[in-house]
Amino acid sequence: MREIDPKQTKRAAAFELWMKAPMPMITIFKTLDVANLVKISRKHGYKFNMLMCWCIGKAASQIEEFYLLPIDGKLMQYDSIAINTVGATKNGDINTCDIPYSKDLAQFNQDYLKLTRKVHDTCEPHDLSGEYMVIGTSALVQCEIDGAVNIYAGVYNNPFIIWGKYKRKLLKTPLSISFQFHHTQMDGGHAAQFLECLQKEITNLKI
Repeated sequence: MREIDPKQTKRAAAFELWMKAPMPMITIFKTLDVANLVKISRKHGYKFNMLMCWCIGKAASQIEEFYLLPIDGKLMQYDSIAINTVGATKNGDINTCDIPYSKDLAQFNQDYLKLTRKVHDTCEPHDLSGEYMVIGTSALVQCEIDGAVNIYAGVYNNPFIIWGKYKRKLLKTPLSISFQFHHTQMDGGHAAQFLECLQKEITNLKI
């Protein structure tokens, strides 16, 4: 993580417009078809949530704006991305776990299982925010939801994706998600491009 001069980036105008805005976050809702991930999860024994996180990381890694993040009035640049997930701990609470994104699905799965187990057993978060641009996620798999809005006041500026339980239909498996991001980091067009890329990665994943 290193500070960069916003004026030397494509986000110069956005930084001036939105960095001090009282409500700088934007949320976009989209319904994905996750039939392929459900199939792979059942056939190969991968956790569905892990597959979603990996596809999010792969899609985000192709959008340059994901390597930037506004923090404390500064624009920071990162070399790598991590995906944050929320999981249960052995004492009955929940905690967060940052998993570094890897192009290698097997490596990401190994890290996912190891780190989420560590968080479960130690009841302590695994935090990579000083090293990676972290994409937050929250899976509310107990219920079907149309979307959700996270903290909206610029306190937590990281992009954040929330989803619930996927639905079952004859030809598709719809999953409604909400994607929240800081307007300084990216515009709506970048967000839409990311969501289209995410659907592509979900559909085209082969093992």
